[in-house]
Amino acid sequence: MNSMPPDPRFDAPGAKAPGERKEPPRAPKPGERRRRVIARLLGVVALAIVAGLVGFGVYTKLSRSAEANAVMQARQNATPTVRTFVAKADSAPRTIELTGNMAAFDSATLFARATGYIKTRNADIGTRLKKGDVLAVIAAPDLDQQLEQAKGQLVQFQAAVQQAEANADLGRVTDQRTARLVAQGWSSAQQGDTDRLTLAARQAAVAVAKANVVAQQAAVDRLQQLTEFERITAPFDGVVTSRLIDVGSLVAADAASGTPLFSMARTDELRVQVFVPQAATFGIKDGDPATITVSELPGRTFTGRVARNANALSPGTRTLLMEVDVDNKDGALAAGLYSVIHLQARRPNPVITIPSTAVIFNQDGLRAAVVSDGKVELRKIEIDVDNGANVDVRSGLKDGDRIILSPPANVSDGMKVSVA
Repeated sequence: MNSMPPDPRFDAPGAKAPGERKEPPRAPKPGERRRRVIARLLGVVALAIVAGLVGFGVYTKLSRSAEANAVMQARQNATPTVRTFVAKADSAPRTIELTGNMAAFDSATLFARATGYIKTRNADIGTRLKKGDVLAVIAAPDLDQQLEQAKGQLVQFQAAVQQAEANADLGRVTDQRTARLVAQGWSSAQQGDTDRLTLAARQAAVAVAKANVVAQQAAVDRLQQLTEFERITAPFDGVVTSRLIDVGSLVAADAASGTPLFSMARTDELRVQVFVPQAATFGIKDGDPATITVSELPGRTFTGRVARNANALSPGTRTLLMEVDVDNKDGALAAGLYSVIHLQARRPNPVITIPSTAVIFNQDGLRAAVVSDGKVELRKIEIDVDNGANVDVRSGLKDGDRIILSPPANVSDGMKVSVA
């Protein structure tokens, strides 16, 4: 018996067998219909809103682009208004400001020239002294005894001179008498020669005695000078800047390792040392005036003059050392202060001074915009000195040029401008 294969239409779940009747579709409920309508309306509204926003964005972008193009075209077609000033040549000396260091006009370190102990000390740090004032006294008994001994020997040598002169006088008289007796035949020639040579020997002894006196006098003078070094005196008017000894200190007089006692500085006049750059050295000469300021003394200025210079530039920095002498009798300044020196440097050639805002710097270098007959002319310039707020132009501009202040970014040769 043959079996028939199953019909898949009847094997599927929910499938109707042949001959069964279909059920009619179920009608939607009223609430469900409303929800569907509302959903469709919301979708349409959302699409409309999105389309409106996109259209508004496109419209706004196109409007702005059109406005920008219009503004750009208007700017390109418009004539810019600029501010200008008339350039003037300046040949007056320019003021340069350089830093400097104040130093004492004279300074010295006092060393011991006599070996001994400090007996008295009359000065301390900050003591103001006049030339010749005694700072300290050294007790050197050995040196004093050497001086007394030398003086005694000098007296002995002086007495030896007198003795030698007396012997020489006796020898002279004896020689004269013997010479007459020899001539008369009462004395032998041998005796005459003996007395004559004795006189010569005694005269030589006088010379030796006098030489001994001179040598001993020099020794006495030397010791006398050394004893004067027991009193340490000020070599010039000034102030004590350091004290290295006290009462009872042992000091040694030695050329190589002598004991330093005091340091002194003359501060009634100061040297201000300043290094002038090469560009200004030809415009400053000895005797030129200078003004000195110190930041710690606001409102005060001190005047001086360029007193001297090194006459040779430093190879490493290409600067020239100059010294400005400043009067400091009132003691307002001190050695070692950091100061600012204002010097007047003569210009080798006239320059045009313009504000820094008038300088154009781009790939073409440094230029300035000059207005001539309502049109712009860009000129290359060479700057001599940059002073910050303004610059000195060496070449490129001439007296009477009308220069644009803060030129526009799109400035170019031949551009028409109107002057404010």
